[in-house]
Amino acid sequence: MRLGLIVVGRLKAGPERDLVARYHARAEALGRSLGIPAIEVHEIVESRARRDADRRAEEAAAILARAGPSVLVVFDERGRALTSEAFAERIGSWRDAGRTALNFVIGGPDGLDEGIRRQADLVAAFGALTLPHQLARVLVMEQVYRALTILAGHPYHRAGGDEP
Repeated sequence: MRLGLIVVGRLKAGPERDLVARYHARAEALGRSLGIPAIEVHEIVESRARRDADRRAEEAAAILARAGPSVLVVFDERGRALTSEAFAERIGSWRDAGRTALNFVIGGPDGLDEGIRRQADLVAAFGALTLPHQLARVLVMEQVYRALTILAGHPYHRAGGDEP
């Protein structure tokens, strides 16, 4: 299964970029043992349309063109909060069902077009808060890495809750 991260906008140099690179490298190294050859990152140029709705629509078209026929997981504050274990379970079930590609999507400053949300296989949230794009990208890449460690039985993820 190929994994991809499709994001609207560029990630500038700084600590967030360093964290994304760290989790990306870890995820790719671990992913090979799970049948995931690479995690491609695709940056979509932010639309310059005048109206918010037009910007979202243009960005949605670019995202869908890049994603092709794949499982789509979009991150949006109106989405569903999942545990890391449930997130990993979803990825594992898509992989085990023979799905060949899975793309994680982060929208631009104006959010995601409703059409993308409707087409998504999963609309996930890190809570109801709106997060800066840079932090969302760090969180997505870390959760992808964490999900892969869970699928591999690696000790990185500690669920907790066993102690009184």
